[in-house]
Amino acid sequence: MRIDKMLANLGYGSRKEVKMLLKNKAVKVNDEVIKDAKFQVDPEKDEVSLYNEIIEYKEFIYLMMNKPPGLISATEDTREETVIDILQIEDSVYNPFPVGRLDKDTEGLLLLTNDGKLAHQLLSPKKHVPKTYFAVIRGEVGEGDIAAFKKGVVLDDGYLTKPGDLVILKAGETSDIELTISEGKFHQVKRMFESVGKKVIYLKRISMGPLDLDESLELGEYRELTEEEVELLKNYQVNSNISENH
Repeated sequence: MRIDKMLANLGYGSRKEVKMLLKNKAVKVNDEVIKDAKFQVDPEKDEVSLYNEIIEYKEFIYLMMNKPPGLISATEDTREETVIDILQIEDSVYNPFPVGRLDKDTEGLLLLTNDGKLAHQLLSPKKHVPKTYFAVIRGEVGEGDIAAFKKGVVLDDGYLTKPGDLVILKAGETSDIELTISEGKFHQVKRMFESVGKKVIYLKRISMGPLDLDESLELGEYRELTEEEVELLKNYQVNSNISENH
């Protein structure tokens, strides 16, 4: 790969800006100053540095974030702060984007990547990838709600949801629940509870497909996925019986 292409791909500037870096002797390959933009490097084997800082080259980045409330799940927005705005520069240069969205006031597991193929695989409606949420509900959640969600409920716009798997952790004036759904309509969890006369007052996504939220991540913190986690996502096949039986 040409050195200027590699540096431009990593977000160190346009081809023109990268040429200036080369001209200013800022780039070294295996400790040798390189000024030729066409110089060929093997990102897997060669050690490339910019101003003596070693550059790690990878094609894809996979991040797990514990999304805090108040941020929107978008790559950019003129008015609101996005989940991309809190990434370190060495991660944002890869131009990751959120896989799916969490509402502004919703917390929890958010996957960010620049691997479009994997994102499509996880978001495709045909795949029915299950997502599990923990929620606090105003009102007592009971067996009737479990039965209603199991059949699917009609949302305010007339849409009949696919079956949801509702587990009651604590019932009372406010109830703690876990809900697993296999689709992602706008504000879906909130609207499902509204359809049975109840209100979500706290919502957190705790899993997506085979990936569970790393509970050691504070709100707003994130980490790279391990190789094992990336493989789990890439090889994930939903058992078609799950969405039918739930």
